[in-house]
Amino acid sequence: MDENIKSGINPDRQFKSRVFAMLIEDNPDAAISAANTFAGTHYGPGTKVEFKTIEYALTKGRVNDVSFLLDDRLIVLIEHQSTICNAMPYRMLQYIAETYKRLNDIKKEYSEKGFPLQRPKFIVLYNGPDEMPDGKQVLRLSEMFIPAKPQDDQSDGIIDLELTVTMYNINHGHNENIVKSCAAVHEYSIFINMIREYRKAMGLEEAIAKAVIDCINQNVLKEFLAKHKQEVVNMLISEWNMDIALEVRGEEKAMEKAMEIAKKMKDRGDDVNSIVEVTGLTVDEVLKLDS
Repeated sequence: MDENIKSGINPDRQFKSRVFAMLIEDNPDAAISAANTFAGTHYGPGTKVEFKTIEYALTKGRVNDVSFLLDDRLIVLIEHQSTICNAMPYRMLQYIAETYKRLNDIKKEYSEKGFPLQRPKFIVLYNGPDEMPDGKQVLRLSEMFIPAKPQDDQSDGIIDLELTVTMYNINHGHNENIVKSCAAVHEYSIFINMIREYRKAMGLEEAIAKAVIDCINQNVLKEFLAKHKQEVVNMLISEWNMDIALEVRGEEKAMEKAMEIAKKMKDRGDDVNSIVEVTGLTVDEVLKLDS
């Protein structure tokens, strides 16, 4: 597998995505419904579904979240995101290139007549805490290109390489008219929202366990959670703990950087108030810095 694909994803950071992928892969009709809802397809129940998610050969860790082939003709790639990532077109480009390699005989690449290629659909379902507007957000690979200069060939205005990703906010209460069309995704958003609400009053493990039990009792993802209860709990505990650890690490790095800037400002003679305004440190923190 391409090393760039490997380096782009940390398999130990994908627990929540794995729960989402497990939900879709547990029931092919959920995959069909997700494609119809978010990719604008019109496939009926019972359509042939083949899951084509890329995995590491040695560790069986996932590279992308979930991808599946519908009716041997449409390849749908769905990413579940807890953080907003504007680099998704680039990541999807890597995923689809590797997927095409796996779907098609390498001998076809040298065919004089060419060959029919499965049409792709790229979807991101966002379920994180940051604000994102309703409606669909469209990300394009071309928006990531280095701005053209006069010496670049722009005579025809044609973009030689394009890839379009459609992103939806699936947080509970957002895009409800769309999300409710896919029962699995809608109920998943209720489940995650329930955990977040419970966390306001109790510990993480207790909140996840209670949400699982309450969802089963309220017929939300009932069969899925009953079947995978302990696995889901373990995955989500690991995911949220990792998020917390990364958040703390980020805060520590930000503090180190602020201290470094403050030290340089103090060494050059800037006044304490200016240092506080620029770095966000307190007056006491600035005064304690060594000269």
